[in-house]
Amino acid sequence: MYSKIVLEHFQNPHNQGKMEEADCVGQVGNPVCGDIMKLYLKIRVEDRDKPVEERVIEDIKFETLGCGAAIASTSMLTDLVKGKTIGAALKVTKQEIADALGGLPAVKIHCSVLATEALEEAVKQLK
Repeated sequence: MYSKIVLEHFQNPHNQGKMEEADCVGQVGNPVCGDIMKLYLKIRVEDRDKPVEERVIEDIKFETLGCGAAIASTSMLTDLVKGKTIGAALKVTKQEIADALGGLPAVKIHCSVLATEALEEAVKQLK
C-alpha cells in the first residue's frame, strides 16, 4: 500500500520535533480523519527585513499527530522546503509531496494537502 519512501519517512521522520524559538508556527487539522500538523519555521536572520517571499527558511521542524501518510507527508515537506525562500516553498504542491514520497494512495492525498496548508498558516504570521 505504501512506498518504501513513505515507510522510511514514517519510521524515521526528518526534522521532527518542537522548535522553541520559531519565528512562526502553523497548525492545521482534519476533523474527518483526526490528523493534526504543526510546522515551526526559523527564518535566516539576515533575511528578516526582506519581503516575506524572499526570506530563507533556515530551519523547519514539525509535530504531527496522525497516520503514517500524514507523518511522511510532513517529513517530506520539511525536506523539500528547508533552505528555500518562502516564495519557493509556497510553490511546493500536494502532488510534488506525493510524488517525492513515491506516491500516496488516493485516500491519503489529503495528508499532503494538510502539509502545504500548515506551511501556508505558518507564513501568514510573517506578513
